Amino acid sequence: MTMATMLLTASCGQQNKENEADLPLIGPADMVIPDGKMTPEVLYSMARVSDARLSPDGGKVLYGVSYTNIAQNRGNRELFTVNIDGTDKKQITQTPQGEQNAVWIENGKRIAFLSAEGGSSQIWVMNADGSGRKQVSNYEKAIEGFLLSPDETKVAFISQVKYGERTQDIYPDLPKASGRIVDDLMYKHWDEWVETIPHTFWATIDLNGSMGTATDLLEGEPYEAPMKPFGGISDLAWSPDGKQIAYVSRKKTGLEYAVSTNSDIYICTVENGKTYNLTEGMMGYDTHPVFSPDGTKIAWLSMERDGYESDKNRLFIANLSTGEKTYLTADFDYNADAILWHPNSQAIGFIGAIQGTNHLFGINIDTKEIRQITSGQYDYVGFDSAGGNIVALRQSMEKPTEVYAINTANGDATEISFDNKPVLDKLAIGKSEPRWVKTTDGKDMLVWVIYPPNFDPNKKYPALLYCQGGPQSMVSQYWSFRWNFQIMAANDYIIVAPNRRGLPGFGQEWLEQISGDYGGQNMKDYFSAIDNVAKEPYVDETRLGAVGASYGGFSVFWLAGNHNKRFKTFIAHAGIFNMEQQYLETEEMWFANWDMGGPYWDKSNTVAQRTFANSPHRFVDRWDTPIMVTIGEKDYRILASQGMSAFNAAKLRGIPAEMLIYPDENHWILQPQNGVLFQRRFFNWLDKWLK
Repeated sequence: MTMATMLLTASCGQQNKENEADLPLIGPADMVIPDGKMTPEVLYSMARVSDARLSPDGGKVLYGVSYTNIAQNRGNRELFTVNIDGTDKKQITQTPQGEQNAVWIENGKRIAFLSAEGGSSQIWVMNADGSGRKQVSNYEKAIEGFLLSPDETKVAFISQVKYGERTQDIYPDLPKASGRIVDDLMYKHWDEWVETIPHTFWATIDLNGSMGTATDLLEGEPYEAPMKPFGGISDLAWSPDGKQIAYVSRKKTGLEYAVSTNSDIYICTVENGKTYNLTEGMMGYDTHPVFSPDGTKIAWLSMERDGYESDKNRLFIANLSTGEKTYLTADFDYNADAILWHPNSQAIGFIGAIQGTNHLFGINIDTKEIRQITSGQYDYVGFDSAGGNIVALRQSMEKPTEVYAINTANGDATEISFDNKPVLDKLAIGKSEPRWVKTTDGKDMLVWVIYPPNFDPNKKYPALLYCQGGPQSMVSQYWSFRWNFQIMAANDYIIVAPNRRGLPGFGQEWLEQISGDYGGQNMKDYFSAIDNVAKEPYVDETRLGAVGASYGGFSVFWLAGNHNKRFKTFIAHAGIFNMEQQYLETEEMWFANWDMGGPYWDKSNTVAQRTFANSPHRFVDRWDTPIMVTIGEKDYRILASQGMSAFNAAKLRGIPAEMLIYPDENHWILQPQNGVLFQRRFFNWLDKWLK
């Protein structure tokens, strides 16, 4: 059983599915870095390590590494094995199609995985050394993820089903008509027009033969299971006896779906389809079910309030005989994630977000006593346990993800993968350090400060205020392949990255303050952070910039009209510019209702009226600073019109401005050459105004 891996670092670019078998293989780049400087090409050529799984005896680790080829404008993922002590590391696949969702089978003798080698993504098996590849499933559509039953005779898998009527269904005589007929909300989501939705299926499977006929657990139901856009195989679980599947679904459509976060855990007996709702009456997000090894209990993650997607992620268990539910982390004022049962069914491991880091914790289900297992200036982003051993994925602002073996007695971590060592050995890395800054209301705020490599305190450097997105996502010790602090530092900038109001890891009060207060205290926190660091003798306070994406982009637009000449330039990606426009343009209305306080036309709603009065577009008359805007036209979360409006406003005001617009990117920039282009224009703009 494996735990969640950060989506932030998993993407390796969109792959061209045409003639993949004829594409050149992609492997680690042989980078020449004579001056030790991080460049866009170096950053995109680094290995992306993910999904570490221990063999059943705990002696060997199976994990994936994604490589990017900028010239081919695509990525590919290969599989590796290594002993728990770091010896005998082997690359066991080398294909242009890539391998996903790899798991040990037959007590570690073989591996099952997904591959598109046969034309669409299907289940394959191979020996533990990579030999003897054989396709097992031949399902009519692509399989997006799978989970074998404990006895490996059944499989649950995810595949898309048709949702709603197409124009051609209504008017078959108009086969070339491109118009979409829409009569309800959630017609678009994230980066797609919603014409298919994921369903969970199960089938018998012979890992030496083929997969049987599949049964849709939601046959005829127009609901997602798992949920878009980020739900996956971690939202499915087999009972130890292989008779039941737990799955996550929000059984709502249209307007009802658009305004609610109330998902539930459903448990289905596969042989007869009998299903019940485990979390009936629990009104927030319920996700990530995991049965206890003895089959008597089930654990899951639960948010309390409907409509609040950033509510505290609480750890719950239920007794499957009595139905009694227990809230385990009531005294833990932080989020829990990535849960894993101890083999004795008396304890649960999880990842907790705390004080700007993510670490491994364990909790006794009887006493509710919590023990922090790991510590230090790192983020743990996934872990697995077997045979008495624990393996984890760890990253930091100074180092991308690698695989580590964890000593549970003292929390020591020993690296065993070293996939980025060849590049890191050639790079000069800047130091990141924590700084506690007093806010305007007298509270202590953690601010990460990242220094250029070979930092000289006798020099003066330009500095960048990094504005976090989310808006409720902790500025932790993460490694990003786009908003990367090391590449900013390598270009001789000091980065100031505050954990301003509204971020997890500092208690629920700190997290929740931002809701209904856009443009309020969190903006004052930004000023507190940059003003504090700008006083240092090595910072040139006349050369300050502010950058950010999503809510960070909103922050940049807001700061542009309220910064009192602190900054010399701004860069905003995918930011909200006009709050009234955003309220009606976005697709997940629960987010807009909760964070903005409600619709702008409700004049009696003081919270909503304060939100819309603080919309960045209302302060354009004060804009006086050069600004760069970047956007993707496939972004249906924050439409490209927001960035275009901001750019147009700047030009009409006579302010120097540049816009970088991608017709084929969404809220993120995923394609390698587009990513390199982003970095080149990013530093071209900053250097122009700050150097």
